[in-house]
Amino acid sequence: FCFARGALTMIRRYARQRREYLYRKSLEGKEKQEYERKQKLRRALAEGKDIPTELQDDVDRLSKQIQLEDENTQNMHDIVDDEYANAGIEEPTILITTSRNPSSRLSQFAKEMRLVVPNAQKMNRGGHTIPEIIDACKSKGISDILVVHETRGQPDGLIVCHLPFGPTAFFALSNCVLRHDIEDVAPLSLAYPHLIFHNFTSKLGERTSNILKYIFPVPKDDSKRVITFANENDYISFRHHMYEKEGNRVELDEVGPRFEMKLYQIRLGTLDQDEADVEWALRPFMRTSRKRQAL
Repeated sequence: FCFARGALTMIRRYARQRREYLYRKSLEGKEKQEYERKQKLRRALAEGKDIPTELQDDVDRLSKQIQLEDENTQNMHDIVDDEYANAGIEEPTILITTSRNPSSRLSQFAKEMRLVVPNAQKMNRGGHTIPEIIDACKSKGISDILVVHETRGQPDGLIVCHLPFGPTAFFALSNCVLRHDIEDVAPLSLAYPHLIFHNFTSKLGERTSNILKYIFPVPKDDSKRVITFANENDYISFRHHMYEKEGNRVELDEVGPRFEMKLYQIRLGTLDQDEADVEWALRPFMRTSRKRQAL
C-alpha cells in the first residue's frame, strides 16, 4: 500500500512538472514579442531617433522594465535553457538500449556506443516497454536515453531522449562501420572526449548540436580523444579519433565506430508521449525539399 501511494505521488509530481513545462513553453511567443518591443525602444534611444508609433503608448512601462534589467535578464531565455539548465554542472548519465530481439550486430553496436558515451550503461531490452524504461530512468535520475534500431541486422536508427521532459530527437543511420570492422584499429581511451561540431549554422542546427552535445560531460584539457559531428547537406558524419601531437604535427587514429546521421524529427516530449508536440519534422516530399538545407 505504501509503495502504491509513493508511486502515485511520483506520477502526480511528474504530471504537475510537465504542465508547468508546457505552460512556460506557451509563454515563449508573448515573451518574444515583448523582447522585440524592448529592443526597438533601446535602439531608438541609443540612436536618438523618434520613438516608433507602435511603442508610444507603452514607453513608460517598457522604460521601467529596461532600467531594472541587467546583463543576465535583458536577454530572452527560451525553453532550451530550462531543458538543459544543469548542463555543465552535473555530469549526464546515459542509458543505452535496443529495439526488441536485437541481432548480434545491433547488440555489438550498442556496446560500442556505451564506450563512446562516457557515464553510459547498456540495458538489455528484454520484455520491457518504453513507458516502463522511462519511469525507471526518471526515478534513478538518468538524464538521457539512447535507443538504437535496426533493419535486417544493420543499425539504421538512433533516438536521443532527454529526461525528464524532453526533447526527443530521431535520427536515421547509414553506412555504419563498427569498431571491430576497422583494420588495425587504435586502442580506445575512456577519457572524456573533446567535441567538434562543424557547419551547424541554422537555429535548427544549434538545437540539434545542443541535443547531441549535452549527452557528453565536460572534458579535461589534456584529453587525447575527439569526437566529430560534421554536417554536410543535412547529413551528419560521426567520427571518433584519438590524436597525438608531435611538434607542429597532429596524428589522428580512428577508433570507431563511424556512421552517418540524418535528423528527421524533434519532439518536445519524451519517447513515451505520443501526443507530444512535434517541434520539427523532415518533409522530404515537398517540391522545394531538395533545395532547402535545414541544419
